[in-house]
Amino acid sequence: MLPGRPPACYDTMTTEPERAPLPTEVSSRQSEVSPHAHHPLLHFRVFEQLKQRNVFRVAVLYLVVCWLILDPVHVVFHMLDVPIWADRLVIMLMAVGFPAVVIFAWVYEITPEGLKPTVEVPHGQSIRKLTGRRLDRAIIAVLGVALAYFIVDKFWISKHVAPSQPVTSAAQEAPPRTSALPTPTAPFGPPPHSIAVLPFINLSGDQEQEYFSDGLTEELLNSLAEINELQVAARTSAFSFKGKDNDIGTIARKLNVATVLEGSVRRSAHTVRITAQLINAVTGFHLWSKTYDRDLGDVLKLQTEIATAVATALKVTLLGDTAARIELGGTHNPAAFDAYLRGSKTLSAARSGNDAQTAIAAYAEAIRLDPRYALALAGRSQALTAYAQENTSGPALRQSLDKAQADARRAIELAPDLAEGHLALARFFDSSLDFARASEEYERAAALTPGNAQVLREYGRFAVWMERAEPGIAAVRRALVLDPLDPRSHDRLGQALLYAHRYEEAIVAFKGAISLDPDPPLSAYWGSGIGYYALGNFQKARASCEIKPDHWGSQWCLAVTYDKLGRHADAEAVLAKLRASNGDGPAYQYATIYAQWGETAKALDWLEAAVRLHDTGLAYLKTDPLIDPLRKEPRFQAIERALKFPT
Repeated sequence: MLPGRPPACYDTMTTEPERAPLPTEVSSRQSEVSPHAHHPLLHFRVFEQLKQRNVFRVAVLYLVVCWLILDPVHVVFHMLDVPIWADRLVIMLMAVGFPAVVIFAWVYEITPEGLKPTVEVPHGQSIRKLTGRRLDRAIIAVLGVALAYFIVDKFWISKHVAPSQPVTSAAQEAPPRTSALPTPTAPFGPPPHSIAVLPFINLSGDQEQEYFSDGLTEELLNSLAEINELQVAARTSAFSFKGKDNDIGTIARKLNVATVLEGSVRRSAHTVRITAQLINAVTGFHLWSKTYDRDLGDVLKLQTEIATAVATALKVTLLGDTAARIELGGTHNPAAFDAYLRGSKTLSAARSGNDAQTAIAAYAEAIRLDPRYALALAGRSQALTAYAQENTSGPALRQSLDKAQADARRAIELAPDLAEGHLALARFFDSSLDFARASEEYERAAALTPGNAQVLREYGRFAVWMERAEPGIAAVRRALVLDPLDPRSHDRLGQALLYAHRYEEAIVAFKGAISLDPDPPLSAYWGSGIGYYALGNFQKARASCEIKPDHWGSQWCLAVTYDKLGRHADAEAVLAKLRASNGDGPAYQYATIYAQWGETAKALDWLEAAVRLHDTGLAYLKTDPLIDPLRKEPRFQAIERALKFPT
């Protein structure tokens, strides 16, 4: 080879061996050899040029580096709640950068003096081979880092999450919840397709919008519960962790779920932004995450979209028209949806008749804005029934119940398979002493939504009252599985067991309610007292019922217990206090008291009064142990026949 002559594989048509041909020269020569423009040798020479100029190596290194940094960028953006378009922008910039990097590698070359155009570097001074080896080492190093990251992330971190390691929260800008898994004391094996939806954090900057983020979370939870293949922890248990710094592992163990969905909500005037992420509670590994920006009118479809995405991430096969079930009875009117959420929030926390009226007004506004809003109609029906039972009597009671019935029937007319509509109608029939039709509606509601803890509790307790103990107790136990941290779940199980005459089990269930909340449903105290009373342990019955002595249930319990303890004057005084506070309202309870005192005639008089007054306590009549002394009386049997209990 002559000195300065390029290798044979170079284009030998140039008269300047130290440089590559200029583009204009290549163009002119191509025109001269146009008959051979597509000759394989020309393609081979271009390929060799790309190799020798390290273009392939630079391209590979660029792609590997991009792949390596994309995941951390996504995590950081997710942490900082950066809009989702920013992720797309990064990918687009990387895509635009690729041809730029390739062109740069072709045009320039690294020399000991720095970057120079390739055409200006004499062949003898080129260090392309050294640069190539360095690029090879860089590619191997980056690939090694990427492989190590993949192995650590997928196989080590997911199995050895330390207690101090946080999971990136979808609801940043709030105190982070760690997904640290505490050192297990026992193997944790939750149902594979079980999930808890934690309350999404309100990022709207307005504390008054808390009802919206809570309500939207509950609607999403209800949407997931419509997927029969999923076991969804109920609202009260999931929301019990709100504002608490519990790690995901602890939450999952308490709720016995395999996955946890958490996130944040940011609402503006016409749009809503929801960020959600799904976490494997056993491993601590993120299964799925996404940010949604939608108009408020699209929230109903968004619920379906998120629920479907979660089910897909959990590898659940969706059967039937999931979207239709999730969107059943809903609205596309954002103002109506807002009013409905306000009504539901108020009703769930109602402590007085004023609260119930506030909820009724909010539901009425939702119905005014969207007269076909079946869920709002069902909600108002239930609020009217609750208000009527606790705060009205006589004509006012009948008027409220009639309105409740009309709303429930309209909800079912609009959405025949809406479980909330059938539950509302069941409660109306229950309050109207139409127990046969109430039973049908409770059963229909439970069949339509077998994953709804509230429906299961109400159906199960009522079924036990109607002498259907086994299916009733099974339903309430299922509700307890779905809502283990709600004292009402334990209380309803206690009531079901009490009226199934399984007193010792009932007392255990009532104690479960008390252990969860020092101020549980008050029936937990008098229910325990009645359980002890039925077992003949009158001292424990007294002690339990005296804990909340001003509650009507405790006074009912104490009236019969004091009598058994020989404290007849105290029993009379408690009954007088009960009547002074409640008038003739608890007529059924008065009948049981006189029945236990052995005053049969008075007991039957009050039982007949209970029928006239439409006392809802008559639902207990079939299974109540306190009424047992009257069962052989003809007057009692006539009343029982008149009430037409389901057979």
